Parts: sequence; structure tokens; C-alpha cells
Amino acid sequence: MGQDVTRGAFSREDRARYRHKVRRCLDVFALMLNDFRFDSDRPTTGLEIEVNLIDPDAQPAMRNAEILADLADPSFQTELGQFNLEINVAPRLIGGDGLEVYEREVLASLVHADERAHKSDARLVLIGILPTLRPEHLVLANMSNDPRYRLLNDQIINARGEDIALDIRGHERLEAQSDSIAGESACTSVQFHLQVAPEDFARYWNASQAIAGIQVAVGANSPFLFGKRLWAETRIALFEQATDTRPEELKAQGVRPRVWFGERWITSIFDLFEENVRYFPPLLPITEEEDPVAVLEAGGVPRLGELRLHNGTIYRWNRPVYDIMNGRPHLRVENRVLPAGPTVVDQVANAAFYFGLVRELCEQDRPIWTQMSFSAAEENFHVAAREGLDAQVWWPEVGDVAVATLVLDELLPLAAAGLDRFGVDPATRDRLLGVIEGRCRTGQNGATWQTRVVQHFEEHEGLDRQKALQKMLQRYAEGLHENVPVHTWPV
Repeated sequence: MGQDVTRGAFSREDRARYRHKVRRCLDVFALMLNDFRFDSDRPTTGLEIEVNLIDPDAQPAMRNAEILADLADPSFQTELGQFNLEINVAPRLIGGDGLEVYEREVLASLVHADERAHKSDARLVLIGILPTLRPEHLVLANMSNDPRYRLLNDQIINARGEDIALDIRGHERLEAQSDSIAGESACTSVQFHLQVAPEDFARYWNASQAIAGIQVAVGANSPFLFGKRLWAETRIALFEQATDTRPEELKAQGVRPRVWFGERWITSIFDLFEENVRYFPPLLPITEEEDPVAVLEAGGVPRLGELRLHNGTIYRWNRPVYDIMNGRPHLRVENRVLPAGPTVVDQVANAAFYFGLVRELCEQDRPIWTQMSFSAAEENFHVAAREGLDAQVWWPEVGDVAVATLVLDELLPLAAAGLDRFGVDPATRDRLLGVIEGRCRTGQNGATWQTRVVQHFEEHEGLDRQKALQKMLQRYAEGLHENVPVHTWPV
């Protein structure tokens, strides 16, 4: 969805042409997987970080256009809501001090952007969901002024044929209605990209699915929406519901949702792209001039634009990516399960845990996905989103176990071994994984810190929920500059 789109309406001919073209792209992709050389000699990683903007009263600041104009930095882009920004961090190697450099570069970029935002009476916050959001903030008028977002909104609402209903049941219950996909803009995440060889892709994707629930439990940071305390990582439920193209009747028929965990382990990246084409009608049937067959036969690298655009409108929590850089194609796993924040060091620690754990699990003689059902991985994912560090998950050879215990006893040593395989400096490895260990030992991640502080303000200072959320968020926002791990924050 990163590309610009300008079409306002699509005809039946557009959709028929697109369906033919996307299937032609799929056929070419299959040929490439069999015969083409993909770039995988020195695997790299990239980051995308979504950021929120708040005003001095800790309310969402609808000012991304003026802040971006003042920044004039191409690594920063618009996101769905006018109170969102996204930073795309240049790819780099994981090994050596790569993760340390990531931390320094991202922190410097965000601090610089925060200084510029102050000129617009705003500041940056890294958080899964802004706790001070109210329903009147998440309306069509507050979506970014970019044709692709309005077009996507129109297509999703038209496909659904009715308003979007939110019904999230956690510690409290939220019921709401929306006539747009603006609710999606409340979901701000960090996305880890890991470049892999075609023959390795299925192992990395399967391993990423197997540990998705563990990642969410450890990194949860979205406990509040519209003043309600819901899930530890409410962003999961909100994103699944806010972009759902299915009316109730299609849900009852078992039609797949576009925000999708999936339903099976795979044997090739082709499985995922083939599912995309087989199960999901196009939202944006925009065709390009390229003939991928002719390009391939001429020895070129096909863009496969239709296949990539279609993939961008199907929101898997671990998404397959086909891309081209410097004239060479490559494949990536895009890990999309985690919220933004609380700090840059917390995010880089999450990255280290993910990269190390997924690498080590892929190298094991008996892979994790041969020892657990896919439905168990999905159940872990949603239990972890609801309960965070308090979750009980199922793990092979262990059974039902507290997620913090599992991480401390089993998974942190595996993550350390995986980072060693990448050649990460031992001091960097230990510092970053120490952040994950600290959360598990203290029982405090972003979600628990937020809920504890709000509870303190309500019970000990007599504040109502909105005032408590406002005061908590003002304290929380200081974390960007201090860059101290959230498990050490005082309540």
C-alpha cells in the first residue's frame, strides 16, 4: 500500500483485467522461484515504525502534514491518520553492532523529528494505541490527505456494505460503530523485515507464526481505547475489526478476514501468494503496463506490480514480501505483530528477541512447527494479546505454561544462540535480551505500566479515567528522550 493510487472508481472491466493480470504475475512468480537467483547472500533487516502525535494536553494532534513539510526528510511519511507518522529505517546487517547502530540512528531521527514537531505545538509518542483517543478523533475528516487512503476506505466500506462494528471484550467492554476505516489509524506498530532465501522462507515464516503470541505477550503496549481498559494488546482486536470487509453473513460462512493469522503451516512462499489470489477479491484493481512474462523472457526482473499491490491489502500478521533493490529481487518476512514503543531501546530489544529466536528455531533438527498445531499457535496469539505477560500459553514438551516462565527458562537462551548465529556482538546481545528478561522478571511491559499508573491516579489521586489517561500519557511521552527500558519505569 506504499504506492500512490489515484483512481476513484473501478469498472467491471478493471476488475476482470486485474484478476487476469494478478494470476499472470503469480505464474511468473512461480517460474522465478524455480529458476531465478534471489538476493540472499548477506541477509539484511529493515524497520518501519509508526508514530503518534500529541498536543500539550496529550490529545491527538492532527498535524502530520505541516510537520512532514518542516522535516523535509524522505524517511518520514504519512500514515492513515493525521496524528500519525511513519519512519522507514534503511536496511542493514544484523551482525556485529548492527542493532546498536539501529538504536542510535532511530533515536536520533525521532528526537530530531520531535524537536521539529514542537514548532507545531506537538510531540512524538511511541505507543500501540493513544489512550486519549475518543471516537470523534477517528473519523474520515481526520484521515491523512492522501488519495490512497480515501480510496482504500471507499473500497473496504463498499465491500462490507454497512458500517464497521467494534465489539472488544476485555477487562471492560467497548461497543462502537464507524462509517470509515479511520479506526485503523489508532493502531500504531513496529514492523521487522527479515530478508531470507527462497528455500528458507517457509521455515522463517512458520517459526514467526509459532512465536507470534510470545512476542505479543512480552511487547504488549495497547491496553486502552476510548477510555476503556480492554486487552493488553488491544491493537490486535481493533485492527482485525476496523478493516473487516465481511458483513455478519460472510463471517458465518467462514469467509477469510483480510486481517489474518492464516490457517496452516506452509512449504513455500508461493503458498501465501497463491492463497491471496484464491481467497481475496481485489480492493484496488489497478493494472500496470508491464508484461511480466515478456520481462522475464528478456532476462529482466519483473516488478509483479499487481501481485505486490494485492498482497499489500491483505494484512497477515507475518506478511510475505517480494521486492527489488538495486536491480535484484529478494524475499522478506514482514513481522507485523508488535506495537510501537515504549522507547527505541525497547523496540530494538524486541527486534533482537525476534531475530535471534526465529533464527535458532529455524536451525533446529526438529522444527517447532512440526511439534505444535497451527491452531495452537493462533490460540497462543490471541490469548497473549488479551492477557499480555499474565498469559498462559501452550508450548511443545512443556504444555501449558506462564509466558514469562517460558521466555526465561526456554526462549531467551534460544534467542541468544540465534543472535550468535547472526554474528551479533555478545555485549549487544546481552544488553538487548536483558531488556526482555527484565520485563519477564518484573512483570512490567508497556501495557502493565500504563494500567498500573492509571490505576494509581484513579485510586490515590481521585482522578477520573480521562484525566488519569491524560496524566499517564504525559509521563509516558518523556520516555522517547530518556530511552530507558519500560520495565525500569517507576509507577
